[in-house]
Amino acid sequence: MAALLVLIVFLIAIAATVPIGISMVAGAAAPILIMDKGGSITQLLNNTFSGANFTPILAVPLFILGGVIMAEGGISRRLFNFFAYFVGRFRGGLPCACVLTCLFYGAISGSGPATTAAVGSMCIPFLAELGYDRRWSAGLVSVAGGLGVIIPPSIPFVLYSLATGVSTGDLFLGGILPGVLIGLFMMIYAAAYCAKNGEDRALINAKIQELRKTGLCRLFKESFWALLCPVIVLGGIYSGFFTPTEAAVVSVIYALAVSMGIYKTMSLRRLWQLLKDTVKTYSGLAFVLAFATAFGRVLSLTKATAAVEIFLLANFHSPAALLTGLVIIFLLLGMVMDTGPAIVILSPVLQPVVEQLGVRPVHFGVILVCCLSIGLATPPFGLDLFVAGNIAKEQPMAVAKKAMPFMAVFLIALALITYIPWFSCALI
Repeated sequence: MAALLVLIVFLIAIAATVPIGISMVAGAAAPILIMDKGGSITQLLNNTFSGANFTPILAVPLFILGGVIMAEGGISRRLFNFFAYFVGRFRGGLPCACVLTCLFYGAISGSGPATTAAVGSMCIPFLAELGYDRRWSAGLVSVAGGLGVIIPPSIPFVLYSLATGVSTGDLFLGGILPGVLIGLFMMIYAAAYCAKNGEDRALINAKIQELRKTGLCRLFKESFWALLCPVIVLGGIYSGFFTPTEAAVVSVIYALAVSMGIYKTMSLRRLWQLLKDTVKTYSGLAFVLAFATAFGRVLSLTKATAAVEIFLLANFHSPAALLTGLVIIFLLLGMVMDTGPAIVILSPVLQPVVEQLGVRPVHFGVILVCCLSIGLATPPFGLDLFVAGNIAKEQPMAVAKKAMPFMAVFLIALALITYIPWFSCALI
């Protein structure tokens, strides 16, 4: 009964549009105040503070700050020009260059909305100038922006690691092949769409010719420092030179050095505003992370997690059946819930269940993040839709209609990732 009370109060608060952190506190406090079960208020407060007083949690705001600084430094245009140089002359090459830019920019920002904003602000107007449908271009970027949370270093993977104790480094490795696979499927569709609907090849070739006059050496020189960022961050983690939390610090220092010292695209005065923006972005998530520890502890004391485990194991007898059901649930949740809170709430409850059926924790984490990343572009509340729609000056639902085919190929790739663990575990 106490476990049911926790969930009922939490869901009622969410339905009443109470902030998710406060909803978690209300759910956790309900059995304590009403039934005197689930510990005490003192324990609840202690668990909340212990959830916030945890060194690895620093990786989240630092990766956010590093991505914000790199976005301010104009990194996305340099990356796009570099990829467009190689693929722009092919059918559908420039939309494919957008997807490649999102893939690589995700390795810098670790955030879906940040990737959509940085790449979309440059790619959507550029593609529209070349004759591509503006809504279609916005739909492309809104879905491709979700790759920012799959390609490492990924903030959702850091959150999953904090919530479950799974190695952050293993999760980062697990996200590489799935991210590349999804990007590849999206590029195949983009090329097929352009082949069917046609392109203004004369205008496109003129733009590519201008780009080629710049020369490969100069383009590589301009984009080199942007391309090097994920190499330094991920290489340092996997070589054992520094931890994921220390890697987040390195990403900030490197972003400052590149943006202020090499590219000279950011001033010291602007840095103060970026710091304030990062605090605003992280503050809500920080409360969720702190309250999640207390919420999870109460769920454990009221045996809610055990009840979920018993129910799932009684109704799903194979990994494929369980994962199919969970994928459907995750896709629906992604439409209405932000990625961070969903991971923090769901992963500690569900991971023990999937492990009992033989699903590796890294594989489950990759599936969870992939499902929630597509939710960023799924109506009615997909954040990437609003970001891309704002850039394109189009209504989010109009962008969503054009994004549907990209989401369809994303789901095909997701099915392969879900039922073939090799994609998530081959590099571990």
